[in-house]
Amino acid sequence: MSSNPRVILASASPRRRELLRQVGVVFRVVVAEVDESVIPGEEPAAYVLRVARDKALTVQASERTSLPVLGADTSVVLDQSILGKPADRAGAISMLRSLSGRTHEVYSAAVLVQAGQPARECLNISRVTFAELDPDWIAAYCDTGDSMDKAGAYGVQGLAAEKICRIEGSFSGVMGLPLYETCQLLRQAEVLF
Repeated sequence: MSSNPRVILASASPRRRELLRQVGVVFRVVVAEVDESVIPGEEPAAYVLRVARDKALTVQASERTSLPVLGADTSVVLDQSILGKPADRAGAISMLRSLSGRTHEVYSAAVLVQAGQPARECLNISRVTFAELDPDWIAAYCDTGDSMDKAGAYGVQGLAAEKICRIEGSFSGVMGLPLYETCQLLRQAEVLF
């Protein structure tokens, strides 16, 4: 396999890097700085697609590259409210309490942009159910730091896995990048064969 990058990943997420490596994609990372604020009235699907698109387009413009640029975004949605990344430990505790014993949705979008071609987009929606979360467990989990920098204050691939009793949909999508759909985009752009 060539060591030359075939795509640019417009994300700082170590989980997205891990997932792309898992399927053999050779890439380089350029972090996109975009405003991830929710626009009032914005639906979750529109939100994650917009942020993923903004990341890809921002990096494409700054790098002026012919390589395809992949942007992605993932949000946890409970009762149609988007739960972003917690600002602090108290925010993480509050989010986890709201998710306790309930089913929520995880919206995960990927957008691939390439010069001279229309943007390619995909969206995956998965459902995740947490067991009842004891307040002591929530506090101990938040003390590990695993709840920070993750939508909904948890990582499906980390310590929170012991409390997730059901996933309907894409594990990789909940982790941060829906691999099946993303690989379809990469094949269309001839990044994967």
